[in-house]
Amino acid sequence: MRALTLVADRNLVVADLPSPPPPAAGEVQVRIAAVALNHIDVWGYRGMAFVKRKLPIVVGAEASGTIEAVGDGVTAFKPGQKVVMYGALTCGHCKACQEGRDNLCENVGGLIGFHVDGFARELMNIAARLVIPVPDAVDLRDAACAPIAFSTVQHMLFDNAKLQPGETVLVHAGGSGIGTVAIMMAKAIGCTVITTVGDDSKIEGVKKLGADHVINYRQDRFEHECRKITKKKGVDVVFEHVGADTFNGSLLSLKRGGRLVTCGSTSGPTTTLNLMQLFQQQYKIFGSFGATMKNIAESLDKMAAGMLPVIDTEVPLDDVGAALKRMESRQVFGKIIVRF
Repeated sequence: MRALTLVADRNLVVADLPSPPPPAAGEVQVRIAAVALNHIDVWGYRGMAFVKRKLPIVVGAEASGTIEAVGDGVTAFKPGQKVVMYGALTCGHCKACQEGRDNLCENVGGLIGFHVDGFARELMNIAARLVIPVPDAVDLRDAACAPIAFSTVQHMLFDNAKLQPGETVLVHAGGSGIGTVAIMMAKAIGCTVITTVGDDSKIEGVKKLGADHVINYRQDRFEHECRKITKKKGVDVVFEHVGADTFNGSLLSLKRGGRLVTCGSTSGPTTTLNLMQLFQQQYKIFGSFGATMKNIAESLDKMAAGMLPVIDTEVPLDDVGAALKRMESRQVFGKIIVRF
């Protein structure tokens, strides 16, 4: 079978690997249909994984497919059924897993496509408990964006930041994969959405998604513009995933008692923090990593109801290297899909 394999930093090849054996008891075999690219793929491609792992490794952290076969004892799935897969090898037994807080598993075996072989292969076996059914109304291309892009935003905005209808939210990098989703999810509940972009060519696109105000952060300081837009009051929530370049400006954009939720640090992992500002303004800062199985199901339900991901480009397996370079350039608007 074909598998997209990282053999060295910035060196991806389509390898011919042995097909997996029939699924074991409690497993399903999935035929991969589409892989959605994320910044975690870019980090792995660069060799910035900050983890011990052995190369070569099959890449791909987010995907959709169909059930090819089921192992003994599996009754929840049948061949031909559309599915997506959870992206971490959780234990299923610890307190967090038992409570449905999958992303806080105490014995996680690694992130698929980052620490262990990923989804970018024609066939793979996986524990049935890590598989989520896709509603009939959802296309597999769109479903591939549920396990990370949609579910990460769902977890950030609603589990952590507790975004409420009518609030004002600042969404950074509104043209990114998760930025586009955040705009749509916030607008769907009646929020006022302010977003940042790095290129005027993205302004019309984010406005079509529902953004009320758009700031080109390369031309204007977004924190100043946010204060102007909110008449010096500040925003209720900041959706932060850029990191060092924007973090302190994000805090300055918040109203007193506002909430910042962050899931990324693409511009750098470290920053300084004014502690007096933090406690005097009574900010609430939430770190948010990944999502839960429930968040993925919630995301698929939103897709079935008509909230579809923005697709930047679709590429064949052989062109994924160019797609990752496109992501690095920050010219992407929405998600890049790799088709099998």
